Amino acid sequence: MRTNGFLALLFHTLFVCFIAAPLVTVVLVSLTDKGFMSMPFDGASLRWYWALLEAPEFIRALQTSLVLGLVSASIALLFSLPASLAIARYRFPGRGAISSALMSPLLIPHVVLGVAFLRFFTDIGLSGSFTGMVCAHIIIIMPYALRLCLSAADGIDEALEQAAVSLGASPWTVFRRITLRLMLPGVVSGWVLAFIHSFDEVTMSAFIASPSLTPLPVALYHRIEDSIDPMVASISSLLIFGAVALMVVIDRFYGLERVFVGKR
Repeated sequence: MRTNGFLALLFHTLFVCFIAAPLVTVVLVSLTDKGFMSMPFDGASLRWYWALLEAPEFIRALQTSLVLGLVSASIALLFSLPASLAIARYRFPGRGAISSALMSPLLIPHVVLGVAFLRFFTDIGLSGSFTGMVCAHIIIIMPYALRLCLSAADGIDEALEQAAVSLGASPWTVFRRITLRLMLPGVVSGWVLAFIHSFDEVTMSAFIASPSLTPLPVALYHRIEDSIDPMVASISSLLIFGAVALMVVIDRFYGLERVFVGKR
């Protein structure tokens, strides 16, 4: 038992180190004082973090990605929630076709989607607009929100809703106080996953972005094409620190298990 316990601890320690190694490497590279990618073994510096203050284009790109992700994920969730309940609860003609159509963006390469969106938005006058960017992101991230909402809807015991109806609860009350609460872990997880994919999307966004509307991943991609300085590493490090801080805050005030697993 002791041997198994030690081996399990060693395995999990090595696994965590393997997963965290790329993140630690990015942070170390961002601390270099040189003008090129280098590990700061001969001295650390915040030079490239201060350099971000002189690069307002990255601040604008970050704001664009945050707003785009928030709007796209929220709208995708608004569509996914009723769709998941309809698909999970009812049997109707075309149910399988509708479900497959909603999931189909997962099967299409984002390069193909980017070219298609570029041509379509150009024809209807939405090329380079925030509305067009939101519509494109909703389409590609909705399958992620829908999949988790479907899993949550399948796990609901309809007897609980029927009991509430028998006690005089209205349909809206049943949905708000029972159905939605039971689905909350899947709904929140779906929104978070959709937001992450929207924030991280670069291939499709590169086709429909414009100089005045450039998400952060596209701005970083263009930066890598033009320069090899560690500014990209410093931006990536700030995103890593921000994600960790957000997880700590959520766990401290609400609990990660309650959000993603549904434990009480």
